[in-house]
Amino acid sequence: MTNAEIIEMAKKCGWDNPATNMMPLYEFAKLVAEKEREACAEICDGFYLSWIDIQGRYEFMGEGASECAGAIRARGQE
Repeated sequence: MTNAEIIEMAKKCGWDNPATNMMPLYEFAKLVAEKEREACAEICDGFYLSWIDIQGRYEFMGEGASECAGAIRARGQE
């Protein structure tokens, strides 16, 4: 999430004072995004755990869910 995107979302919520210190807002937005990414990745982890133990046609789905969890977590490293 870019700083411009954070400002855009803040304005949609009624915030209209760009002259104030923006750092707390940026940090808050990054924490919210990090928490949401981890929640999504944990859902994928749950699918992985439920599918990986099923031999045969569902095993590949578990591998895919694991890859998705990793990709979601990696977004925070960009």
